Amino acid sequence: MADKCQVESACTTMGWQDSVCIHTKKICDSCIDKDCIEDLRVYLPQESQMILDQATNAKARSAELLYVSIDVEPTQFNTGHFTVDITYYYRILIDATVNGNRPYTLCGLAVFSKRVILCGGESTAKIFTSNTVIGGADTHQMMRCSNPEAVVEVVEPMVLASKVVDVCNCNCNCDNTVLNLPNAIRNCFEGELVLNGECRRLYVTIGQFSIIRMERDTQLRIPNLGYCIPNKNCSGVGGTTDQTPCEVFDGIQFPVASFFPPCGEGECGFIGGVNNGCNCGSVGGVTTVGCGSCKAGCGCGTGTVGGTSTGTTAGCGSCGTSNCKTCR
Repeated sequence: MADKCQVESACTTMGWQDSVCIHTKKICDSCIDKDCIEDLRVYLPQESQMILDQATNAKARSAELLYVSIDVEPTQFNTGHFTVDITYYYRILIDATVNGNRPYTLCGLAVFSKRVILCGGESTAKIFTSNTVIGGADTHQMMRCSNPEAVVEVVEPMVLASKVVDVCNCNCNCDNTVLNLPNAIRNCFEGELVLNGECRRLYVTIGQFSIIRMERDTQLRIPNLGYCIPNKNCSGVGGTTDQTPCEVFDGIQFPVASFFPPCGEGECGFIGGVNNGCNCGSVGGVTTVGCGSCKAGCGCGTGTVGGTSTGTTAGCGSCGTSNCKTCR
């Protein structure tokens, strides 16, 4: 008879009394990028292009990253390294003025591609799962099953500059520009994008921060500290709570840090009679001279001054817990 299926729990050489095996993603390699993309052409739908051709002034207002296409292929000259081809698709908003009238808001597409090389390790194993694919095997998954996975994290880009350039050969179709766009990107714009034959073109300079990393599936043994069970109840807003909107608002702490942001790291001071998070100020209405009540971030509002309790504010636990300290 087969042994019972159970999660292994044993003392390891690292001294863990209780450990479990998990499946996760291991970061094999990563890099950060600070790209200044100069003179990136903006492709406009036909109606927007007609307005740009007649505009007396046009300026890019903002840029939004719509999608990032990522392709990973092994390099031929360095085993264990992979090329990551990345294509960014941006939606550009433009303000264009025609004959001094109110500005028109135009929407166009900008595309930027780049390549990086990262280490992803060498593996000949092919990984298959029990997830079924309707209609048969997933060919794309079969082709890339031994490759690591590339992940790109990007913050919203910044428009640094823009300019309008007159095209020398207006209405000439000699520019054989070809854009192979995913259908989802095409559907973000009304009408077909103008690739050639225009009288003016808009170019933008974009600043962008990104992190690119290479991940691979792995199994790890980690200490078992228990399950992650939420420690607070779900509270509703509106028809699912007995509190009035004002009562809900009264439970929100005053955003002192929004009005008085810290000027420097490690700065500690008394701000308007309120503890500023540096263990200084007042606690429970009593001023603590030269010391604080609670550790930064514990959220308590109580303390002791000279051995006397200063009281407990609403929603806070008592001082003396593992998260708080008493005044010296």
